Amino acid sequence: MSDPDEIKKLEARAHGMLPGVAGIALFMLVLTMVNAFAALNGKFGAGPGKYGVLALCTLLAAGVFGLLRLRRWGWALVLGGCLTLCLGNLFVFEKTHAGPFLVQGLFALVFFLYLVRTEVRDRLR
Repeated sequence: MSDPDEIKKLEARAHGMLPGVAGIALFMLVLTMVNAFAALNGKFGAGPGKYGVLALCTLLAAGVFGLLRLRRWGWALVLGGCLTLCLGNLFVFEKTHAGPFLVQGLFALVFFLYLVRTEVRDRLR
């Protein structure tokens, strides 16, 4: 079996943030800001679409800051945001057959799959 001191050293070392988590958080924060400014400028319409995008951006921004503090609720909000972004981009790709939406959807899927890894989940509080 393993030495108890070795297990304690590994547990102490595992409480930092992974670089991928920080990169995903920064990407999602930039994406949230771009979508919020687009909604404020009327790119998503003037009615419920505008306010729906602003509500999602607010939730995602709160989730990003929670994830940067390694909170489980922040992780859950960003995970939901990645999944929503992936499905939304793949839906738009299916309707328009525009390649950039496929690429963005696959990147969001990769981010989702990275965030559900056990190494990421073990570091959350």
